[in-house]
Amino acid sequence: MKLTLDNAIAPIFVLIWSTGFVIARLAMPYVEPATFLFWRFAGVLAAMAALSLVWRITWPSWSQIKHIAVAGILLQFGYLLGVWFAVRLGMTAGLVAIIVGLQPIVTAWFAAWISEKVSPRQWIGLGFGFAGVALVVVEKIGFTHIPLASYVLAFGALLSITFGTLYQKKFCPVFDLRAGSSIQFGVSAGLCFICMYLFESGEMVWNPSVIGALLWAIFPLSIGSISLLFMMIRKGAATKVTSFLYLVPPTTAAMAWMLFDEPFTLLMAVGLCLTMTGVVLVNARQANTVATIAE
Repeated sequence: MKLTLDNAIAPIFVLIWSTGFVIARLAMPYVEPATFLFWRFAGVLAAMAALSLVWRITWPSWSQIKHIAVAGILLQFGYLLGVWFAVRLGMTAGLVAIIVGLQPIVTAWFAAWISEKVSPRQWIGLGFGFAGVALVVVEKIGFTHIPLASYVLAFGALLSITFGTLYQKKFCPVFDLRAGSSIQFGVSAGLCFICMYLFESGEMVWNPSVIGALLWAIFPLSIGSISLLFMMIRKGAATKVTSFLYLVPPTTAAMAWMLFDEPFTLLMAVGLCLTMTGVVLVNARQANTVATIAE
């Protein structure tokens, strides 16, 4: 059975997902990472509880709940905390984006774990995508001194979302999105509370920037984009799904140009074209290639 991605889901996902870096920059001066993420996850749980009163949720078995929870720890807690702390310690949003943008290549390296085959065309597309991402953010790297801890956290976030995607694809690819979101955000909220209690003050400056960032993070980002990501993981091969993340850094750069007046140069525009070419190559239909999924 050939696997295809809904053409409408992917661009919407990219646009929403790209705002995560903008939200981090917007809220970071007023709140610590684990504190913000705790309130974000708690807000998602409240929204999911309200939805459960309207729509009946089909809860998975206990064994599947454990797999969903592990995937959530990697996809939510590990990834987001790593990104936010990297930005908190001084890493630019563009550099975080390029490090996390390595995910499709890392995913391809480990694709055999879930019995997927990566074709030569896809490898070429992955190369184009990485080259494009590098061009988009290369001018941002040398602007500020960035501590080593930021790099460790950013690469930790990269590994976390990569293995979270593969783990979910292998062990729990199909489940009720509302139940799965409740499980994953619930576990992540608990872990963020522990981090907040042990390592942070727990204080948040409640102003329009923080409130707007929190509301956007709860609804479009956490509920909207994660649901779209789960739908794409369910429908498509993992390497193809994560190739769409190559479009996030260029989109983030464009948003930063519009919202924060950050430069968007000709080099970045060339990188965007390369990135889009890479995504097309990775996701192009191939008549004699069938991607398989380990259920």
